[in-house]
Formats: sequence, structure tokens, C-alpha cells
Amino acid sequence: MNHPPRANPNQSRRQVGTGRRLRAADRAILALPMLVPMELSRVLILDSSSEQFIELAERSGTRSFAIKIGTMEAMAIERRLGGQSLPRPQTHDLLDQAITALGGELERIVIHRLEQGTYFASILVRQAGRTVELDARPSDAIALGIKHRTPIEVAEEVLEAVADERPTVEPPIEAGEDDDDD
Repeated sequence: MNHPPRANPNQSRRQVGTGRRLRAADRAILALPMLVPMELSRVLILDSSSEQFIELAERSGTRSFAIKIGTMEAMAIERRLGGQSLPRPQTHDLLDQAITALGGELERIVIHRLEQGTYFASILVRQAGRTVELDARPSDAIALGIKHRTPIEVAEEVLEAVADERPTVEPPIEAGEDDDDD
């Protein structure tokens, strides 16, 4: 099977295996960047804002960063962290059931790119001895992976970009929390 050559050897991984079986060359690309193990350290849900945040922290280090996410995704993550279920399955529950029913298992979540303030992630699913990469938003990938304690990895280049762009990301102050008016 002939595959067209890539114009750029650093081509985005988002284009490398979106929902299909990974070729050996694709697996090599996924292995190229240094991936740093991270964990979800907090979910910040602000009642007065449509901007919610999740914070990821380095498992054996000091780096951390926040990702702005939607309210529905933040609620799904919070609900799954607490082991709560709704009467009917939500999207993350449905995808989890589909992966399991098809004999798959979540292998890991990789946040591999930051472009103009948008994070790009992949969900790696192991099925029948193969790895399938699914393109995903980090919030959806994390909401899906919480139940199974799926490892989260972030490319070193993303951590460097976050440090360059926003050395400290602080969510907005909630009304009544500003100490300047005392």
C-alpha cells in the first residue's frame, strides 16, 4: 500500500490517524515528542461564568497548566469524578460503552498540540492488538478517561508553549472574592 509522502516531517498528529488503525509510521510519529505524564488536579466550575477550567499537573514535577473548557464538559468531568450517573447515558457514557462493546480499552490520552490558544488531543484505544487514535478535545478525552483512570500525557512542546504564553494561568475571580475592597 503506497501512502503519499508528507510535505513536512513535523506534520500535525491530528492528521495522522483520526479514527483509523495506526500504521507503523504513524506510531513512530506518536513516539517522537517527549510525553510528560500529567494528572487532573482540579476542576473549577464558576457559576457566574460560561468559562470553566480544568488544571493538569505534572505527576512527578512542578509544572501545571489550566485549560478553559465549556460548562457541559466541566459538569461531565465533575460528575464522573464523583461517580455520579444520570438516568440516561450522556455522550461520554455512550462512547465509553461503545468502546467497551467493540472490545476496546482506553490506553492513554495525549495532548499533543497548542495552536492559537486551542489544545489538541488524541484518545488512544487498544483493540484486538491494535492501537486506534481518535482526535478529541482534551475536555472530552479527560471526561471519557476518568472512569478508567486513563493516563494523561502532554507533549513537552505543549508544556513549553504554555510556559511561554501564560506563565501563570489564573481563572477569573468570582464576585465577592476580590480582597482589594476590604
